[in-house]
Amino acid sequence: MGRENPAAEEALCLLRSRLCDPNFIFKPLSDSPDSNYSKLKFMISSSITEACNNSVLLLGPRGSGKVAVLELVLRDLLLEYPDMISVIKLSGLLHSEDVCAFKEIARQLCVENQLLFSKMASFDDNSQFMIAMLRECGLAHKTIVFVLDEFDLFAQGKQRLLYSLLDAMQSVTSQAVVIGVSCRLDADQLLEKRVRSRFSHRKLLFLPPSSEDLQRLMEHILSLPIDSSLPQDYAVEFNAKLQTDIRFRAVSNMKLENGFLTLENFEAALSNVQRQPKLESLKDCSIVELYILVCMKRLEVKEQNSYNFNSMMKEYKSIHDSLRTPDYYSRSVCLRAFEHLLQRELISFTDKRGQNQSVEFHPVKLLVSFHELHQGLKSYRSCPAILQKLMAG
Repeated sequence: MGRENPAAEEALCLLRSRLCDPNFIFKPLSDSPDSNYSKLKFMISSSITEACNNSVLLLGPRGSGKVAVLELVLRDLLLEYPDMISVIKLSGLLHSEDVCAFKEIARQLCVENQLLFSKMASFDDNSQFMIAMLRECGLAHKTIVFVLDEFDLFAQGKQRLLYSLLDAMQSVTSQAVVIGVSCRLDADQLLEKRVRSRFSHRKLLFLPPSSEDLQRLMEHILSLPIDSSLPQDYAVEFNAKLQTDIRFRAVSNMKLENGFLTLENFEAALSNVQRQPKLESLKDCSIVELYILVCMKRLEVKEQNSYNFNSMMKEYKSIHDSLRTPDYYSRSVCLRAFEHLLQRELISFTDKRGQNQSVEFHPVKLLVSFHELHQGLKSYRSCPAILQKLMAG
């Protein structure tokens, strides 16, 4: 198609390049003074120009734009203050262990300042090096921005990294900003008292975009520029035919039997637009895996905050004994299903301590919300009626 129509080929290349460029996609967010982009940029730039310390949490569900907005802010600030800012990035998925976190901070600081990094340095050496670099950068009027992605994972265990960072920032000679990014809206409540007392308690909440925001965003991404190398009449016609509103998807789902649009049409269209990976994973679960998830959810409803495979099996046996369910699986079968749920990340261990501990005894937590599990059971074609009853009860 592209060879037959050079304008279409050029347009396709342009649109593909936009879709691969998050800076272009999220650029409209910088236009409003009330946007999280503007608020975050003002906070960090104030820390840079006024030589003060700050800490903030970016909170919101996955896909709400937290990291994209943060990257856009950091990119713009690095252009504005190229010699006054240094960025250190950590992920709770990789660096939640204190020894690993301090070593990674030391490595990145060495790269930033063209210093020799020692892989053999001890935990205390790396910790002291970080504090010394905070002091040196502060004296040089250079701000270090620490980005802690999956912040809630750093809040598990002894929280030595968070305490060391925030405590060092109490010094008048240090100049730093700590930015935590988390999907947990209660991430600040996970902090120990000594850490919480040093945190500034600033929070920016990221919400899923409204339908109007989505339409503006789609038009921004897909509209072709009129004043470009593309033929003007082609760009005008292309833009006129843009159909980014969900109503057009609803029409494609209209049933010919009654000839009217129904609520189900819009729900079907919405499900096609908004991907729900957890619900998709639940559709592929076995019956025994669904029982395990329901049992874990019941334990949480009972406010049993700490539980493991053995606790879940007790709940499972209790359900079977009281309701005489036709589905009863052996312990070995349940254990294999339990391990499969761990692999698919529908459940996870509560922390990384005791990695050598047997799976049956290691505390776990659900990564599926009540709503997601309820919707998953409703859409599961061969779901036993007893599971629906257990969720409702």
